[in-house]
Amino acid sequence: MFSVETRNIAGAVTAVGSAGPFTLVVDRPAEVGGGGKGFTGSQLLHLAVAAGVSNDLFRESAGLGIELDTVRVTVAGDFDGAPPVSGLITHHVEIGGRGPEDRLRELVELVDRIAEIPNSLRQGTPVELGEVRIVPR
Repeated sequence: MFSVETRNIAGAVTAVGSAGPFTLVVDRPAEVGGGGKGFTGSQLLHLAVAAGVSNDLFRESAGLGIELDTVRVTVAGDFDGAPPVSGLITHHVEIGGRGPEDRLRELVELVDRIAEIPNSLRQGTPVELGEVRIVPR
């Protein structure tokens, strides 16, 4: 099991997200009360899909003897409703490497079937609230 966390910065909406030694900035757009300095949660959900597909393409290509030179994964989607819920998330893959086109397409199709993040979303991974601690002022 692993965990990640966010911690806001000095009473601001802007936060630092961390996973072990790695960090990124999490925020809301300035026009809706945020600092506009980092990724929104919605963007991070879509980025997780892109990162998972990209990483899995490289992982699986090695086992198939395919050397990749170019991998670009673009993810699009939106949120709708009240409360807002993600609708269809679509990922597009641009790939290049040493190997015939049909093998590169097979690699992309394989990863689409086995990639952990897209499959977690497709299968409706449960999310639940855990412990809540109130910090005194």
